[in-house]
Order: sequence, then structure tokens, then C-alpha cells
Amino acid sequence: MKVGVVSDIHSNLVALEAVLADMPDVDRLVCAGDVVGYNAWPAECVDVLRERNVPTVMGNHDRMVATGRNFRGNGMAQAGVEYADAELNDVQRTWVENLPRERTFADGRLKVVHDHPEDQDRYTYPDEFSPALLGDEDALVLGHTHVQHHERYDEGVVVNPGSVGQPRDRDPRAAYAVLDLENLSVEERRVEYDVERVADAVRAAGLPSRTAERLASGR
Repeated sequence: MKVGVVSDIHSNLVALEAVLADMPDVDRLVCAGDVVGYNAWPAECVDVLRERNVPTVMGNHDRMVATGRNFRGNGMAQAGVEYADAELNDVQRTWVENLPRERTFADGRLKVVHDHPEDQDRYTYPDEFSPALLGDEDALVLGHTHVQHHERYDEGVVVNPGSVGQPRDRDPRAAYAVLDLENLSVEERRVEYDVERVADAVRAAGLPSRTAERLASGR
């Protein structure tokens, strides 16, 4: 089974469309959370995943919208959540509210979470990848850091597909991955998209200018 893996879309419809157009044939598409936040198209990004029935887990930005809470001390994140809260209709909001913390597939061989499998909201960077992250599953997918990376161990494989909508690994191209569950191989993929169009939409929506500026540098 080949699985297309996306994460941290963050309301970036242009990047999401580029990823979906670039993605090779897969048997299933999954999302490791943070569909909303930061950028200008939260409702549209929710609809893309909802209408395609893409299994998705709840990211921390999704959770802020679902619970009515918000970030303190992070103006960009706070503005993105407030914007998403205002833009989502009842159907879209219900979809976000019902996202689970984790999902498993393929008879338990694949597990998807947003952050750390045992410590919610913890950033798990590549240098913290280890076999200890794996439970009974053969493959663990996580996001949250916006840094694309994977490691294979005797026990299985740990995959962060990177961020579709706001990469932070100094590569501004939209990131995703393709996981082959048969041989536990991972193909890390990047695709260019119209960053300036997204930046213009961010500014037009009244979102922080820093949200727009960071897209071009992938930081």
C-alpha cells in the first residue's frame, strides 16, 4: 500500500493544490493535522480534505479553533486562529471539532499523530527521532515541526512529511511524502507553488505581514 502523507497545510490552498497535482498515484491519502492557521484559506483547505474524505488528525491550531482557545505570546498564530474562527461555517467547524488525536490504518501498521505520540504539543525534531517513538505500528507519521525528515529502524520507520503550507526547513517549496507500507520506504517530495500569490492573500486578509514574509524563505 502506498500512502500519500501531508501535514501542516495551515490554510495555504495554493500549496495544497500544488501538492495534490504533483502527488503520484497512491492508495490512500492521510493528513497529520494543522489544516487551519496562519494563511488565508482555512475554509477552502478544510473543504478539500473533507470532500475527499481524507483521514486527518487534529493539530494544535485545529484544536485552538475547535475549543475556542488561542495562543498567547505568538501574534502570527493568534491572528491565524482568529481568522479561521471567523471564516469557517458550521459544517467546516464541526469537521474540525471531530478530528481525533490519532488514527491507525492497515490493521495497525500505520499510526498518524500531529506531534509526539505520547506528549501532546511536543515538537519532535529530526535529532529526536528514535525507535522509542514507535509502538506496535510499523510506521509512525507525525508533523508539527514543519521540518521534513524520516528515519528507518529495525523496528519500523518514523516520518515527518514536512509542511505543505509553511515549511520551516529553509526550503520554501511545499513538502509532502509518499510512504510504501510494503517495504517501509519513504520518498520525500517537494513542489514549487506561487508563494507571492499566497503572500498577497495573507496581506489582503489583514493577517500579520511576517506570516507572508516567512513563506519565501521557508523559515
